[in-house]
Amino acid sequence: MIKLYNSKIRKKELFEPLEEKVRLYTCGPTVYDYAHIGNLKTYIFEDLLKRTLLYNGYEVKHVMNITDVGHLVSDDDSGEDKVEKKAREEGKTAWEIAEYYTKEFKKDIKKLNIKNPDIFVKATDTIDEQINLIKILEDKGFTYQIEDGVYFDTSKLESYGEMANLDEIEAGKRVSVKGKKNPTDFALWKFSDPKEKRQMEWESPWGVGFPGWHTECVVMAEKYLSIPFDIHCGGIDHIEIHHPNEIAQSEAAFGKNPANFWMHGEFLTVEGEKMSKSKDNFYTLKDITETHSPLAYRYLVLNSHYRSKMNFSEKAMQGAENSLRKMRERVQNLSYDKKGRIDEDYKKKFLSVLNDDLNSPRALEVVWTLIKDNSIDPEDKKETILDFDRVLGLELNKEQNIPKEIEYLAEKRKKFRENGQYEKADEMRKKINESGYKIEDVKDGYKLKKI
Repeated sequence: MIKLYNSKIRKKELFEPLEEKVRLYTCGPTVYDYAHIGNLKTYIFEDLLKRTLLYNGYEVKHVMNITDVGHLVSDDDSGEDKVEKKAREEGKTAWEIAEYYTKEFKKDIKKLNIKNPDIFVKATDTIDEQINLIKILEDKGFTYQIEDGVYFDTSKLESYGEMANLDEIEAGKRVSVKGKKNPTDFALWKFSDPKEKRQMEWESPWGVGFPGWHTECVVMAEKYLSIPFDIHCGGIDHIEIHHPNEIAQSEAAFGKNPANFWMHGEFLTVEGEKMSKSKDNFYTLKDITETHSPLAYRYLVLNSHYRSKMNFSEKAMQGAENSLRKMRERVQNLSYDKKGRIDEDYKKKFLSVLNDDLNSPRALEVVWTLIKDNSIDPEDKKETILDFDRVLGLELNKEQNIPKEIEYLAEKRKKFRENGQYEKADEMRKKINESGYKIEDVKDGYKLKKI
């Protein structure tokens, strides 16, 4: 029995699939830049959900979109398309930008041991279907046209915004487009500016242009999963605008909420502040893996519940790195002379916390308790923990390389020695030793090994 928090009703409820196979849709990246670690926190939560469903014996059909057109720089349907803007800044085509950052995203999730969806679908591959959806909405009287595009009239749908708590939305936040009838109305099809030639634009019954961001997900989910499907996931920032707009189109066109469960991952802060480029605390996976392993970040995320805000700091990251290293060492040092058996009591404990809305911090506690439990035979202990790792995805049985932060300290020590800064070099040696490693100077440089 799995209980999941459903944003639609703002409480936990028992999960039961609509059909035999669980159908899961997760909002994917807008491919105009590298994913930042806050984005990746959400993808780790979604991976935990998928692995939990699989661990409980369900089959899962998972679809993730790639937004390569239509996501504007502002949520109020104004400003440039993010992909087109990046293309102009880098002197490349929009297609090249989208392809490059899609590949980089896939590299990132592989490093974090996130399972690929069964289907990646690009927004630009479903333009005809999006036009057809807008036609349905138009025929049913939910649209109107103004100078810059075709809009959805939210006043025509009584249930609009139930999940979003519209009374909490900042006044005037979505009003800026001239001609909108209601502040919450949103673009279904944006017209290309006749003064500027867009790289990504298509013919439509209403004029040359491109689809609105909120229309894309409805179409892609309906095409590959049919409506209604089981679970729709995304970041908590989608509760206010993106997901209510998806729901509105689905209910208006098909008479159904697209998903039975809506699940959202909370924000990540950096040293207690919101992450932003202007504050110079904007991190990508590449940034933090210069000195840390990618799975240390996965461990850090799993040590915080997906519905709780998580604070990223160097101290927290180092703590996660150390904890993961110790967990791996303890697991790999367990005797494995014979095939072990899964301890059913511990599996019940693990499933109990995991199935209570994906309580990954408690699941990690169960692993640590088992590691320290001397009443369990080593081979059974190892077999059980590796079974749990099917969900945690921490690669606990993988031979451990020298962590990047240790190599980083060793290289700093080397440079200090070359510059005659021997006191600073000794400080680096001390830090290496305190982290459980030993550095030995040799003819051609140095050697690192675990103490």
